[in-house]
Amino acid sequence: MPEGHSVHRIARQFATNFVGTAPEVSSPQGRFAQGAAILNRREMLDARAVGKQMFLEFEGDHWLRVHLGIYGAWDFAGDVRVDSSIQIHGQTPGHSKLGQTGEYSRPDSAKPLDREAEDSVTSIGAPRRTRVRMAEQDRETEVEGSFPPDPVGQVRVRLLNEAVCADLRGPTVCEVLTPAEVDAVFQRLGPDPANANTEAEKQRFVERARKKKTPIGLVLMDQSVVAGIGNVYRAEMLFRAELNPHTPANQLSETVLEELWDDWAHLLEIGITVGQMITIDGLTGDDYLRALQERDERHWVYKLEGTPCKRCGTNIVLEEFGARKLYWCPGCQS
Repeated sequence: MPEGHSVHRIARQFATNFVGTAPEVSSPQGRFAQGAAILNRREMLDARAVGKQMFLEFEGDHWLRVHLGIYGAWDFAGDVRVDSSIQIHGQTPGHSKLGQTGEYSRPDSAKPLDREAEDSVTSIGAPRRTRVRMAEQDRETEVEGSFPPDPVGQVRVRLLNEAVCADLRGPTVCEVLTPAEVDAVFQRLGPDPANANTEAEKQRFVERARKKKTPIGLVLMDQSVVAGIGNVYRAEMLFRAELNPHTPANQLSETVLEELWDDWAHLLEIGITVGQMITIDGLTGDDYLRALQERDERHWVYKLEGTPCKRCGTNIVLEEFGARKLYWCPGCQS
């Protein structure tokens, strides 16, 4: 399932390429035909993410809410422009409109392609005749034929303007909401530091977490407490904080919870900007490039079960925890 940074990157794609336009909205699959008819040719006014959910605002007080879930993905095709805050191949492109010429900020031979295809840094700024899939794993493939490409597979909704096409497949949620309904969803979700990294939002997280008697390893995945954290960030944040995942959240001090919020804000910004969940700080040069290429080089414990901890040498443990896989180090997190 995509974690918060991926959904924020998708929202920025929409903000850059669709906001201010009145796209044609259709449902090639047919399952969203009624919703598509409501949104068709209305100007898109805003695109935002809250945790793992994305909200597109259209004129006339209509909102499209999308939750990708486990299988959902967006495919973008066309002259996809790049948000200036997002890096391409580890470099910031500034205001250049990458994708219109097929030019990139690094030569092909230097592209750090992630072998696991985990949130690939090649995902933003695809040239025309290229399709970009944005989900938990961002992938880029060549597309034959003219623009827009024919729908491939079960496309729930297609948004199309003069330059860019966005296709949605397999979402858990895809629905049109009123402003009041959107606000109700916002109220159910916990704070998201990518939207407001303020003292008030930090305290909202602390207050919600301190009411929980459940283990902190479960609380961090509770989207009503804090929005956007998934399995990778959960494991890595707890390791970085040297916290035992089984510690009840209400036994943690306010200071510890505040530090967890600050670390989440830090890691989330890296994920949004770079397109990778890099959770080891201070990587430079070849070490940084290896981290972009190899998942094991950018994480402390995630999917490293049975291998020695990079800090203390204790073997990383894998256990089932709240119906999800939990990775942690009994040495560093005792």
